[in-house]
Amino acid sequence: MQKTLSLVFFVGVISLLCVVYVYRNAIMCNEVCWLEASQWLYRGELDKVRVWTDSVKRVSERHGQDWLKADSLAQIAQRIDLDYCIDEKSVQQHLQKAGRENETGGLPLWANDSLLEWRMVNGEKKFFKRAASNLKILNGIKESLFDSSLTGFCLQHTADVIEQRSKSNCNLLAPKSFEVTYTIAVDANVVPAGEVVRCWLPYPKGCHLRQAEVHLVSASEDSFVIAEDTCTHRSVYIEKPAVADKKTVFEVNYSYVSSAEYVVLDPVDIRPYNIDKDLYEVYTRQQAPHIVFSDRIKNLADSIVGRETNPYQVVRKLYRWIDQHIPWAGAPEYSIMSCIPEYVLGYKRGDCGMQTMLFMTMARYKGIPVKWQSGWMMHPGHVNLHDWCEVYYENIGWVPLDMSMGLQDSNCKQVKEFYITGIDAYRLIVNDGIGDQFYPSKKFLRSEPYDFQRGEVEWKEGNLYFNQWDYTMQISN
Repeated sequence: MQKTLSLVFFVGVISLLCVVYVYRNAIMCNEVCWLEASQWLYRGELDKVRVWTDSVKRVSERHGQDWLKADSLAQIAQRIDLDYCIDEKSVQQHLQKAGRENETGGLPLWANDSLLEWRMVNGEKKFFKRAASNLKILNGIKESLFDSSLTGFCLQHTADVIEQRSKSNCNLLAPKSFEVTYTIAVDANVVPAGEVVRCWLPYPKGCHLRQAEVHLVSASEDSFVIAEDTCTHRSVYIEKPAVADKKTVFEVNYSYVSSAEYVVLDPVDIRPYNIDKDLYEVYTRQQAPHIVFSDRIKNLADSIVGRETNPYQVVRKLYRWIDQHIPWAGAPEYSIMSCIPEYVLGYKRGDCGMQTMLFMTMARYKGIPVKWQSGWMMHPGHVNLHDWCEVYYENIGWVPLDMSMGLQDSNCKQVKEFYITGIDAYRLIVNDGIGDQFYPSKKFLRSEPYDFQRGEVEWKEGNLYFNQWDYTMQISN
């Protein structure tokens, strides 16, 4: 299994690099050279990757295509190092502290079965930094991102929303007001004093009916740029020079109102899709490297759905299968993953975005339009990054679906399946798609090439990764 997953990783790295910086008219290296570098990455020979990319950058036009491509390859190597940084001894110590070292199977079996995720890094077996904490989830203990206090809160909130919906013809319900202060602080001396630091901070989309009254209250600098609402990723862009021995701090304060949405769907009301619509073509197509209709995806989706053709019933079947078979677990950064759904199926786990990406891929393959949506979950005491999606039904429109919230523990079918056709009021929508351009545009490989929740930072010499800055969100509502 590990060899198969590593092969998928290898192929995907090449795809990622081609997506980010298309290779044309090489200055000093032919395709064989780049292929060999990607093979080093596949084998975890990261030191070789670093030496080679440094040599490419030294002889290439500064910030030209080859330079940027080599820089991206070097960044991916660094990110693998950061995520796979725990040796066997450290994992064993962690398990001993948790009282799990004597359980059936032990470390070798867990590692061989991929319950403890690892890969070779410079000739040494290195474990994913969250491998040990994931083990109890993957070893049969029911757990998720959402603890009992949150699940109880959502159970009550969604039941209230359904009750309100029964008394109203409106799908938008239970509005909540939020005021947010979002801060990014770049570590001192990461950027030389006087050099300009460029920062994109997440900002609410204003084009959704369930997210209204978006207002910027203040920004840390007088000069800033708010991306248009039509941008896939909405941000506030700020730049400022670094100061010696001090953190470079960016901050925005804004307010908005978020409503829950609950759509009562009757399968007989859903008409056949108009496949000639641009909407249908856009939201049922593949989007490499992650939304790809591989044989594995097609065979699984076909086996789950069977002969069902009604879009709502197809969605329900896919949702229930993922909820039952793919537990939530901490995951490596998306930027070092070749194809998220293949990773999920290979390791039989995934976080909220990975569960959502698997659902989207299978749904699109079955001819159902789906679009990515993400930002933050804003539930009291449980503020966190979060991903979900929207499903389009002909004659109904876009309907929210939250894959990782799952089926709720209720005897009432509407409450149990709320998140298949509904979403709670505690959300911040920042993105309406994946992997699009920023405004103003970003020059270097993003820390998160597909999603945008924490923010992005760079300076004239390169991207600043997540380990070089911190983010905080303060909320009042």
